[in-house]
Amino acid sequence: MVGKRLYIIAGEASGDLHGSNLMEELLGQQADLDIRFWGGDRMREIGGEPAKHIRDLAFMGFWEVITNIRTIAANLKFCRKDILAFKPDALILIDYPGFNLRIAEWAKKQGIKVYFYVSPQVWAWKENRVKKIKASVDEMYVILPFEKEFYKKHDFEVSYLGHPLLDEIEKFKERALTKEEFYKANELDERPIIALLPGSRKQEISVKLPLMLKAGLQFSDYQLIIAGAPSIDESFYAGLLPKIGGVSILYGKTYDLLNQSTAGLITSGTATLETALLGVPQVVCYKGNPISYRIAKSLIKIKFISLVNLIMDEEVVRELIQKECNVAEMKKELKEILPNGNKRKAISLKYTKLIEVLGAGGASKKIAASILEKL
Repeated sequence: MVGKRLYIIAGEASGDLHGSNLMEELLGQQADLDIRFWGGDRMREIGGEPAKHIRDLAFMGFWEVITNIRTIAANLKFCRKDILAFKPDALILIDYPGFNLRIAEWAKKQGIKVYFYVSPQVWAWKENRVKKIKASVDEMYVILPFEKEFYKKHDFEVSYLGHPLLDEIEKFKERALTKEEFYKANELDERPIIALLPGSRKQEISVKLPLMLKAGLQFSDYQLIIAGAPSIDESFYAGLLPKIGGVSILYGKTYDLLNQSTAGLITSGTATLETALLGVPQVVCYKGNPISYRIAKSLIKIKFISLVNLIMDEEVVRELIQKECNVAEMKKELKEILPNGNKRKAISLKYTKLIEVLGAGGASKKIAASILEKL
């Protein structure tokens, strides 16, 4: 095992989170690993040698991918060349399927071991990709309970060792600020908080944040606080804020913010599950490029877009998608989940069941141990 080399690729903010936890466990269990990676600030904090930052990689939607096809092709070319130069004993590919599945297929032909962490959503669309996964991936580690059964139907045994966010939330709770500490540290007034999580990319923030603000500002007994994306300058947010003021932006404190929030307007994605695990009633908001959305709607065969609803296979939280993602609907649904709202108690009860469905913690530790054992 001495001197093993791992090449890790994460292409988005959620992958950076999962990648940092996995790297921490890998290095904790085998300190002399040589790791080179594509990732974000969280992974850089753990160590290893960065090759690319996620800010240069994330393109959302069909139309955005088409218009950035040259950049993506250049990244693929660089990645292959970089992997060959590094000569890893194994690749660990984290989510980011459009890119990582291509790399997996190529790496398998080079005789490189491929471990995939966080399955592509083949259960939602492109189910035929399962064949490619079976042919090019040595071990798949899934993080949604129902995925194990899905792959079993395709005669591919995968590992579900728990959801890594369970550990992330537990670690946070051990150091969480009290309400008084949080309010004082961030110079907030005494009003309760509605959290706004408009996403991590400029294109989605510019579409959704103005709508979230207009809806939230109609609840004057609450203060609105935006969870700032680490790669987005405050000046970008400032251009979207109403001139009346009274809205705060907090960077690097999303869990602290959610932990003290009464409710939230949340962009679909990992944030919906994080919000649920912290017990915050939420309205899920999604509004994408119209062309990309029409293409996706014709291809995708799932009932829900939020992880909370997908895992529970029912509408636990309301999803406002495209045309429904407007100020009037946001205001209406926010009222339902604030104290005295009709949906608040039911959501909290469903959140408790959600945690039971996800099962035991320790996912990152177990996955790291599994990978090292296979190496």
